[in-house]
Amino acid sequence: MKMKNSVFVCFFLLAFAGSAASCNAQELGPNAGKRLILKTLAAYPHDKNAYTQGLIFYDGFLYESTGQYGKSSLRKVEIKTGKVLQSTALKSDFFGEGLERVGDSLYQLTWQEGLCFVYDLKTFQYQKSFQYPGEGWGLAYDGTHLILSDGTPTLRFYAPADFTFQKQAEVVEMDSQNRQKKIRNLNELEMVEGELWANRWKSDQIVRIDPKTGRVIGWVNCAAFVPKEYREEHHTECVLNGIAYDQETRTLYITGKNWPVLYEIQVNWE
Repeated sequence: MKMKNSVFVCFFLLAFAGSAASCNAQELGPNAGKRLILKTLAAYPHDKNAYTQGLIFYDGFLYESTGQYGKSSLRKVEIKTGKVLQSTALKSDFFGEGLERVGDSLYQLTWQEGLCFVYDLKTFQYQKSFQYPGEGWGLAYDGTHLILSDGTPTLRFYAPADFTFQKQAEVVEMDSQNRQKKIRNLNELEMVEGELWANRWKSDQIVRIDPKTGRVIGWVNCAAFVPKEYREEHHTECVLNGIAYDQETRTLYITGKNWPVLYEIQVNWE
């Protein structure tokens, strides 16, 4: 199922993303005062059996962490075909969560098991594991720290070398009267041009966060990307989750849990 030439999908999503993805909160960080523009480039097949928990781009491929007990895995995926080129399964008593790369290693969180597994990037050979308190949801790397989300408004920052805790930041949105609203259910994480982007569990929104302060920069409304068959209430598990960014080309890839499609999107600010 290659959807790149689908006129309806591409033009509908292009119109939606270009108009609805503009910033609507106080601007912070390197893109302060700029309007965010998303242009849909293509839609590609994605494994409908993949309960996507973590997604990253590296060297022309996607690396994906999938969840569910007895079904969790680490995968290397060909973007345009959705073909799984390489994979390793987690033991049935582990639920895979967020994923990130640091150098030649891949870091994969688990949900309630309190373990982060580290693998060799090329071979997927297990290297070591680290423990952390509480749950693990999303994971990102800002160049210095691994940033972990756990469903609460609090982001935790860890040292990649030994997973020692460094600091934390609470994600809050300021209203017109400068009052704080805590943002919960932060899930999959990705660094995008100095901002931290986060899927919000069971939401069609991506929240843009200043990772230094935890303050919300803005929101990206992704409702039109949700496959039609998953827009009903009884498909509450098949939600938006999976953000990968190619910094060199400013290309964003998004998908969801058990979605049959992966979207390729051009990201620009003006």
